[in-house]
Amino acid sequence: MALKDAALYALIEPVVTAMGFELWGIDYRPQGKHSRLVIYIDHADGVSVDHCADVSRQVSAVLDVEDPIPGEYRLEVSSPGMDRPLFTLDQFARFAGHEVALKLRVPFDGRRKFQGLLAGIEKDEVLLRLDEEEYCFPIESIDQARVVPRFED
Repeated sequence: MALKDAALYALIEPVVTAMGFELWGIDYRPQGKHSRLVIYIDHADGVSVDHCADVSRQVSAVLDVEDPIPGEYRLEVSSPGMDRPLFTLDQFARFAGHEVALKLRVPFDGRRKFQGLLAGIEKDEVLLRLDEEEYCFPIESIDQARVVPRFED
């Protein structure tokens, strides 16, 4: 987790937890006037639009007071959804056996995008099986990861 993301997480997590939700993760993308902060919340009973709006109001108030992000940005609060992003080793472990799509920070074997079966974790590495090969990616080398949803016919 980047230093800025860790600082934001430390500010946001107590607010989300106090409201009865799990802070699944945050995605901060600085892009000048188009910067974006996405907060993913989860709950065993699901997440509604009203839940997202309530969390957005509370987190926005904290961010307005603490002002951790310089300049303008758009705040979004969302459920992780079926194609949920994965942020931590614990989350990767929870979704072992599912298909995931990874995007690496730097190319490995000439490519940055991989999709395959999440075989699990080993120490600080994510194990991904593609066809008959298994790849080990250090968690810090992964820029983005998402579960690939499967729909039964």
